[in-house]
Amino acid sequence: MLSGIHGHQDIERVVYGKPAGAALRAEAERLGAKRVFITTTRSVAQSALLADVIRDLGDRYAGVYAGITAHSPRPCVIEGAALAREAKADLIVAVGGGSAIDATKVMLIALWQNATRIEDLDLYRAGKPKEGAAPPAEAIKPPAEAIRMLAVPTTLSAAEFNAFAGITDPRHGIKESFGHRLVVPRVIVLDPGATLATPMDLMLSTGLKAVDHAVERLCSQQANPFAIGTSTEALRLLSRALPGHKARPEDMETRLNLQFGMWLSIGAGTSGVGVGASHGIGHVLGAACHVPHGHTSCVMLPSVLRWNLPANAERQKRVSEAFGKPESAAADLVAGLVKALGLPGRLSEVGVGKDRFREIAEKSMHDRAVLNNPRPIKGPEQVMEILELAA
Repeated sequence: MLSGIHGHQDIERVVYGKPAGAALRAEAERLGAKRVFITTTRSVAQSALLADVIRDLGDRYAGVYAGITAHSPRPCVIEGAALAREAKADLIVAVGGGSAIDATKVMLIALWQNATRIEDLDLYRAGKPKEGAAPPAEAIKPPAEAIRMLAVPTTLSAAEFNAFAGITDPRHGIKESFGHRLVVPRVIVLDPGATLATPMDLMLSTGLKAVDHAVERLCSQQANPFAIGTSTEALRLLSRALPGHKARPEDMETRLNLQFGMWLSIGAGTSGVGVGASHGIGHVLGAACHVPHGHTSCVMLPSVLRWNLPANAERQKRVSEAFGKPESAAADLVAGLVKALGLPGRLSEVGVGKDRFREIAEKSMHDRAVLNNPRPIKGPEQVMEILELAA
């Protein structure tokens, strides 16, 4: 008999279809926050979105850290936490994509534990992977009135919907997992208008990351009815809304459908249904080769599907059905979508040559998602086979 555990996140509410600034002001008032500190990236800091958020927060605005860079490196976590501490923040709002949101999650841990150096974070990494899951570090002990965060996503990475963060350690060129149930945002604001300044390539490529979330969970050997339902609807929305967004970027309803598709794509993660090798290898491509987060899914997902086919052909049919083309191979449909969106589809197109394959393969074996792949990956040689398919 199918059995498992579905965990509910510590998210109080998701506000959607409303302007971000006004929604954040209302939430800050509801939560009694007096000193709201914003974390973001340099590009978002220069947008009208951030100006609107600061204006609407009014006297509750306590400062901003706009130094977060791609793949959420540890130095950004420590620097942002120091500024939030100095500002006496009682609530943090992350405005941006997955890098900004993930970095802010671990800033919370740094604030709770008074971590002031990148080395201090070693204590708080997630535990050793077990059956695909990495437990939060037992060393993380939030205070009774732990500072929490809110999030306004500007991309489709879906980082705001889970209680783990991928943080790059520049000392070793690897991405590590940090987590605790209270790092997930208390409130998530899905404002289609918050994505207006997001470059088309970033919007589409993070949309492919959302496709990757849904596909790998739908194809998982652990998939349960909840995971199947949310992932199927996510793919139904995303496979139509992504081409629609490229053709009609001014259509706000399509942008909202992309946000709903992204939200659904990550939902199955709370059911204990993990992702697989596309995500795991992608983590290494980002940390070691500096491939943008969304592009990792574009170049890896079709090849992972092809390599996994002997182990989960029946499950891959669900992907084809969700795309509305049950007679087509899932790998071909994903590759076709990548091509139609004008995104890179091969490792060579993102600057990763075969000379890096051995390093990528060996580092990938330390990633929990690789250990959770539907077709078991027992060593670097099998990762090399997948990389060759994606070359």
